[in-house]
Amino acid sequence: MPKSTSKTTDTIALIYDFDGTLTPKAMQDYTLLPELGIPANEFWAEVQAEVKATGAENMLVYMRLLLEKAHERNITIRRNDYRRLASKIRYYAGVEKWFDTINQYVKQNGRKIKVKHYLISAGMAEILDGVSIRKHFTRMYASAYHFNKRGVADFPKLVITDTTKTQYLFRINKGKEDLSESINEHMPESERPIPFEHIIYIGDGMTDVPSMALTKKSGGHAIAVYNKNEKHQLEVCKSLLTSGRTDFIAAADYRKSQELYRRTTLLLDHIMANIYYKRELSKCKTEHNIA
Repeated sequence: MPKSTSKTTDTIALIYDFDGTLTPKAMQDYTLLPELGIPANEFWAEVQAEVKATGAENMLVYMRLLLEKAHERNITIRRNDYRRLASKIRYYAGVEKWFDTINQYVKQNGRKIKVKHYLISAGMAEILDGVSIRKHFTRMYASAYHFNKRGVADFPKLVITDTTKTQYLFRINKGKEDLSESINEHMPESERPIPFEHIIYIGDGMTDVPSMALTKKSGGHAIAVYNKNEKHQLEVCKSLLTSGRTDFIAAADYRKSQELYRRTTLLLDHIMANIYYKRELSKCKTEHNIA
């Protein structure tokens, strides 16, 4: 079991995947692929074929192929173009109101408890910089391109995979959120600004297993969401629940009337109660001069 913190911290973090979690489809399916005139199913099939044939990293393959496809078509896409295309992204029901709704719930029910939202995505930072929900996130971590002197993307400079997502969980946990900061030095649990037990991770499937498993093993919580129109996604989420990798599963419907909201606020209540308990315990020990 993870060691409890010795001092009270008052911040809760909700951490989200993006593709398939907040949106029904991958962000490229709404943005770059239509811009390049490429059917999404054909592009992703080509990515998987190369991954299988060469053993290359999936994320590197798709990011490189997008650049190659644009070059073949003599289409130049600069940073501002990625942001512009982000307006074409469509979310699951309730997503755009979700963050304010959760913030209001914690404000009304939490006694001086803060809540922060983070995003960890294998998708593209350049697109995410332009999404309508950008303002709600304290920090967004995603794969990114290097841009040459002409302002054109020429190679992937940062790639986030299923397993490397866990690095960013530790960054949030330790308060080392800038990529220039090292997270390798030991930090006592009592000094970590957001304990894992104050974290709720929300993802949509097998690509989120490392993050869900780490969060759960470290005392935190996870919810797996699925597209209610996709039976396969439901089966995947059921397997995650059965194996103990997630606390709950729910349809990816973020409206206040739905199960996802109810189950998320149940976890928030649990975390807030634990914070109150620690506050009271600390007060009790101080009153009686107990270290």
